[in-house]
Amino acid sequence: MKHHMKWVPRQFVPTLREAARAFPVVVVSGPRRAGKTALLRRVFPKASYRLLEAPDEVARARADPRAWLDALRPPAIIDEVQNAPDLLPYIRARVDAERRGGARWLITGSQDFALMQGVTESMAGRAAILSLLPLSWSELGKVDLLRGGFPEVWARPKSAQLWYASYVQTFLERDVRGLRAVHDLGTFRRFLALVATRHGQVLNRADIAAGLGVSVPTVSAWLGVLETTGLLSLVPPYFENFGKRLIKAPKVYWIDSGLVAHLLGITTQEQLESSPFRGALFEGAVAAEILKAQVNGGGRRELYFFRDERGLEVDFLVPRPGGGLALVEVKASRTVIPADAAPMHRLGAPAHAERLVVYGGGDSFALGSEARAIPALALASLILGRATRTG
Repeated sequence: MKHHMKWVPRQFVPTLREAARAFPVVVVSGPRRAGKTALLRRVFPKASYRLLEAPDEVARARADPRAWLDALRPPAIIDEVQNAPDLLPYIRARVDAERRGGARWLITGSQDFALMQGVTESMAGRAAILSLLPLSWSELGKVDLLRGGFPEVWARPKSAQLWYASYVQTFLERDVRGLRAVHDLGTFRRFLALVATRHGQVLNRADIAAGLGVSVPTVSAWLGVLETTGLLSLVPPYFENFGKRLIKAPKVYWIDSGLVAHLLGITTQEQLESSPFRGALFEGAVAAEILKAQVNGGGRRELYFFRDERGLEVDFLVPRPGGGLALVEVKASRTVIPADAAPMHRLGAPAHAERLVVYGGGDSFALGSEARAIPALALASLILGRATRTG
């Protein structure tokens, strides 16, 4: 986050500090510009810092990893390590030789795929692997579908559309161009726009492939790119069948509502209010809020939806950290009625399941005897209590 924006305290900080006490290496991945570097530098102000972005810096790190690491005083922050993954085995060797408590190496990476492969292979048992997503509603203190959660959009709201346009361009030129799966950036750009129109829908890969004139395996590979760069989440159907026949495909949700609104061409509040995508944008932002609360607490991402072949549907099912289940229906409107909770009752879920209708208004209240309406801002703390911690 830049100096001209008031610092927003991140809920991820306790998880980060805990990991840094317990592991010699802490890896923070997540989408570009989510605030990873700013956060690490703020939480560890005395750590030395190197950014692996300029070609000469990357070339030095690759040519002589030992000398490059020798020049750093641990604790050290190494930013964008996916540009020089060969450093990882050398860092592991140092960790094994030093055997000292606490984090010596704090590493960020935007492209989970290459990075995570290298980390899991070379750092097993030595690294805490964490994920930082953009700002959540509970961190910002407000719900704003058009601005989403990227810190720089909040720092300069008037330039939001320009920021999103250059974000997409940078993503295409830097993260996507180097991938074997993508031969044609123009088609990939059309793919982004098409998947934006599927936000909140059950995934139909064949339908997307037909719309672009590419193969289904290509669509799967490209969806994989969006997932591993942290821009998209595929939410699977809930696996316990409650005695019903379920559909098998996941639902598609973009993590940032501002980015998907930009891809859909929605730039003003008036356009948003009249858009057929308003409900999907709100529902997707609720999904992202749940995922953010889980990863900020150091927990696993655990989010499901339910739909059977007869059309019974519950928007989200969220396992609670202490056991049990929260069922969530999402309504973008500012008013809620008891009938909105009907699908959750029809599902016949376990008796101890909590039933919540998340809506666009500001008050919490009971909806009949077994369900509650809660405002979107109250979501994270209510659903998760405090998310479980894992190393």
